[in-house]
Amino acid sequence: MRKGKKVIGAALAGCMTASMFLTACGEGNENSGKTEIEILQYKPEAATYFDQVEEEFNATHDDIHLTIDSPNDASTIMRTRFIREDYPDIIGIGGDINYSYYVDAGILADVSDSDVMSNIKQSYKDILEALEIVPTDGTYGIPYVANAAGILYNRDMFEEHGWEIPTTWNELMTLCNDIQSEGILPFYFGFKDTWTCLAPWNSMAVALAPADLCKQVNRGEANFTDEYREVAEKYLELLEYGPEDPFAYGYNDACTAFANGESAMYPIGSYAVPQIQQVNPDMNIDSFVTPASDTKEGNTLNSGVDLMFAVTEACENKEAAYKVLEFLYEDENIQAYIDDQNAIPCKEGDFELASQLDGMTEYIESGNMTDYQDHYYPSEMAVDAQIQTFLINKDVDAFLKKFDSDWMRYNRDIIREVQEYEEENGND
Repeated sequence: MRKGKKVIGAALAGCMTASMFLTACGEGNENSGKTEIEILQYKPEAATYFDQVEEEFNATHDDIHLTIDSPNDASTIMRTRFIREDYPDIIGIGGDINYSYYVDAGILADVSDSDVMSNIKQSYKDILEALEIVPTDGTYGIPYVANAAGILYNRDMFEEHGWEIPTTWNELMTLCNDIQSEGILPFYFGFKDTWTCLAPWNSMAVALAPADLCKQVNRGEANFTDEYREVAEKYLELLEYGPEDPFAYGYNDACTAFANGESAMYPIGSYAVPQIQQVNPDMNIDSFVTPASDTKEGNTLNSGVDLMFAVTEACENKEAAYKVLEFLYEDENIQAYIDDQNAIPCKEGDFELASQLDGMTEYIESGNMTDYQDHYYPSEMAVDAQIQTFLINKDVDAFLKKFDSDWMRYNRDIIREVQEYEEENGND
């Protein structure tokens, strides 16, 4: 049970009024006689797909008119609208800390009674539930699609040289040395864009640190200095097998270099494949889970909810919103999104995944996956920039010390709420 809803973090400061009177949404257009449902979603790269969904829905429904907005910087627009209490009926967001804030602030409605929920993979339901700042009765988001981070590799190059896919950290290091001995660069990095520093970090951390580490720290049961040390040390080892100055190249540079065969591997998420294929449409790409553990059994797929939908508490016609969601979650629409965005479905079913995910299929099918650690990091901490600085300075102790101190600084409201919850309810 929740003891109350609070606004957490500067990102939502002022979002809620004390009275929590919410502006009406989905009231219907008097001129059309239809119920109006608005979706505001944060994936502008998928705007064409959502335009088609909007058109098909409106062509097949006489009683509901759907509008889907896919603006650039949708997250900022969303927060601004929340402050003004101008709520869309449905929001499409990622499964990250912003979702945590919205649940905590009471902005989202409980959708546990939606028929769509019954077909969502339990692993992704668990990932969303774990993001809640404190345990909250109900279900507030429906996972749509996921992505995965690991290591992309040039399948033709691997076959030509007879290189085997590594399943442990030692095997990965041996592989890197073998590739290097052939005069080929093992990895390409694009660390000029700080966010790319998070991809290897996340895909190693899921195997080397507890999945709920951030929550443990908030409860005062652990610290990052101890739990992230191996991640940091292995990251520096990985850096030795990249370009001489990985900070001179951005994301687009790295995608282009990998597409042109300038490296055998690229540690990044599945979301990079469309960008790579724009440069080299015929490139034979596959992927594998980052083998950060010393045993194969210790590895897990770094996968999180890339897009989920949530109905706002302000939506006045929940039944109409549910009809929209049912349409979105039809198999053919999810498959169309998968094909367009190289995504992983969060819904159970017989979907065809991109061949670039072949090496991750066993993890996807078994549900052996763990959420991105950075989905718990507050944006104010700028962890991506911290990691970039660490990789430049190579000072593990200084990096970890700062991580711990900054966490206490930027999460003090959350830590206080967690402590208050546990004082009243005990540690569940």
